Amino acid sequence: MTETAEGTLLWEPSEEFKENARISDYMRWLKEEKNLSFEDYSELWEWSVTDLEGFWASVWEYCGVEASKPYESVLGRREMPGAEWFPGTELNYAEHVLRHASERSDQPAILHQSEVRSLGEVSWGELQEKTTALAAGLKEMGVGRGDRVAAYIPNIPEAVIGLLACASIGAVWSSCSPDFGAGSVVDRFKQIEPKVLLAVDGYRYGGKDYDRTEVLARLQEEIPSLSETVVLPYLAEEPDTSALENVAMWEDVLSEHEGAELSFEQVPFDHPLWVLYSSGTTGLPKAIVHSQGGILMEHLKKAVLHIDLGPEDRFFWFTTTGWMMWNIVVAGLLTGATILLYDGNPGYPDMNVLWEFAEKAGMTCFGTSASYITACMKSEIEPGKDFDLGRLKSIGSTGSPLPPEGFEWVYEHVKDLWLFSTSGGTDLCTAFVGGVPLLPVRAGELQARSLGARVEAFDEEGNPQIGEVGELVITEPMPSMPIYFWNDPEGERYRESYFDIYPGVWRHGDWIKVKENGACVIYGRSDSTINRGGIRMGTSEIYSAVEKVEEVSDSLVVDVPRGGGSSFMPLFVVLQEGVELDDDLKGRIKGSIRENTSPRHVPNEIFAVPEIPKTLNGKKLEVPVKKILSGTPPEEAASKESLSNPESLDHFAELAQKM
Repeated sequence: MTETAEGTLLWEPSEEFKENARISDYMRWLKEEKNLSFEDYSELWEWSVTDLEGFWASVWEYCGVEASKPYESVLGRREMPGAEWFPGTELNYAEHVLRHASERSDQPAILHQSEVRSLGEVSWGELQEKTTALAAGLKEMGVGRGDRVAAYIPNIPEAVIGLLACASIGAVWSSCSPDFGAGSVVDRFKQIEPKVLLAVDGYRYGGKDYDRTEVLARLQEEIPSLSETVVLPYLAEEPDTSALENVAMWEDVLSEHEGAELSFEQVPFDHPLWVLYSSGTTGLPKAIVHSQGGILMEHLKKAVLHIDLGPEDRFFWFTTTGWMMWNIVVAGLLTGATILLYDGNPGYPDMNVLWEFAEKAGMTCFGTSASYITACMKSEIEPGKDFDLGRLKSIGSTGSPLPPEGFEWVYEHVKDLWLFSTSGGTDLCTAFVGGVPLLPVRAGELQARSLGARVEAFDEEGNPQIGEVGELVITEPMPSMPIYFWNDPEGERYRESYFDIYPGVWRHGDWIKVKENGACVIYGRSDSTINRGGIRMGTSEIYSAVEKVEEVSDSLVVDVPRGGGSSFMPLFVVLQEGVELDDDLKGRIKGSIRENTSPRHVPNEIFAVPEIPKTLNGKKLEVPVKKILSGTPPEEAASKESLSNPESLDHFAELAQKM
């Protein structure tokens, strides 16, 4: 594979592709209906972040938002935090999903596959019937407007049904995937005091079964607010629930309320829809609350104008119910698209499993993570040759920056298509930098800042800059910003999280460079950026250089302060099976860093480790490792319950004693 430099042009949309893009239709509509004409995306973006009221009102109208009460204004208050969107209106998120059911009753709303279940389908009609039945069942259990329902459930149709049932009655949804350990789940759900728990008996991952009935018993014991638990048999036909109290079986609840009347509780725009959580690596996870209206507006904008979804699309993103990308997948239903769900190990029995699913399901948008694309690259699979991907028109990547070689691999080994890398966060439950179907794709770059998102790169004095790496900030409010954190009545934790550095400006915690042409490059978390000799380097750039070396499968780098203003920069690598870290390999790793980043960022030492510590959502734990190497005990540096592999920290604690 030849070396691809950042910014290398890899793809340009054809005139036909641009003409058929939904954002083009939107721009034509703006011209015809609002007498607003824009030469290109850059002009459209500038208008969208300058005339916030005009832009979001146009999204409301263009996407056909239906409300039982009209809004008094688009922005009642503009300041951050505390912006007030569409005051006076009442609506319902689930109603906007299920309005597609009447004309598409027999069409597939969901296609799904897992290690437990073969490829299956849920029609729009069935989705509506089951949502209505579950909503009636929840009401009978005493769940009403504002009450919380927690779900310990994998990425399967029942999770979508659960969310829509909650939203339809004005209840508040919150989910964790069943690979979360009991302590992690308690840390999250106990905060919000749910009335009802929806849960599976277990799950299968990588061919291995994991029973979760003991965890359910512990959740009942440690979350006293729970009055009822609805168990969905997923692993076993008849799971043993003898250790549980107040249990109802999923099918019983639905059958008892079959034929219930469909209705949608009309709620204010800022009524809570769901609670998402921060990773919780250094304390109790933040319980982030988003509103029904804010999510509806942002996700309609994102799905329609940026991901380019419509009723003929089949939209997939590899995710679990514990990651915000699952909520984005559900947003596909707002457009009438069919959403695709996969539950299981994406590398089992080999790295072809999701590409085979793409072929069978007729996938049009394949969403995944940068680490998955890198893993496919290293496994040397050939999806474009081995599978019929004729319907696939786009690939999306998120979770971490996609390096230029990841872009190159897609074009060489998958297909010539629209590849968009995106960046955002759980905090806003969206990507605010990412794909635009009208723009070219260049290696290592995110195509543009999203509509309605005034993203800037701030220097140390708080001035926006072009062509330089700076703090990623958002200087105007967005509808999907959290309405509050749970159990944060004065908003103190909320303000500290985003507004402590630049008052009135959202500081996200990433490094970004905005280029002259509007494209962006993300350099990873600003709190883990490494400054050596005055040169700042995002860790993602270092990882990209390290993982160019074939023998390396994963890596982590930190810079540990030492006395007298000096620092020690160790690099930790996970090697391919059977490979030893000898002087030759160390030399090649250092050479790659020297050539691809800077000589200043060559590590002081390289260590081989069995695995890199990661959150349950797969993000590398740079800051906790840095703390451990600075002398903090592992149990204080990170909550082990928030890690997918907590034992991995032990190795760093041992190394800390030797350094």
